[in-house]
Amino acid sequence: MTDDISKKDKKDWENFISSNEKLPNKDIKYKKKISFKTKSIDLHGFTLEQANQAIEDFIKKSYLEGVNKLIVVTGKGLHSQNEKDPYVSKDLSILKYSVPEFLSTNKSLMNIIYEIKDAKIEDGGEGAFYIYLKKNKNQ
Repeated sequence: MTDDISKKDKKDWENFISSNEKLPNKDIKYKKKISFKTKSIDLHGFTLEQANQAIEDFIKKSYLEGVNKLIVVTGKGLHSQNEKDPYVSKDLSILKYSVPEFLSTNKSLMNIIYEIKDAKIEDGGEGAFYIYLKKNKNQ
């Protein structure tokens, strides 16, 4: 191979340099940034039945609106009156545990839920959780 550059290659190079054409920089790595459309609901003071109905309605409405991240604030159950009743479970009656249990056993809701995770401290920590919804195919 020779180090000589043909006249045609020189001409092509000069044409490229003088034009406004740009080549993409393959060294720059683009990260796909996921943005979430978020809504939240606070279930403090709700009974178990009220909370389950409210969260079911909230999830269905949010899914139809194209929301993909829900923050559900249940509280930690510190002020629950259930601890005084010996016939009521101290854990399962507290919304913190019973609402995720209700969701996981509801097949119609689980069809639109992608994932349920514990919330970060800035969103309520132990007293909250996230629900990530699947993409609504009708939007």
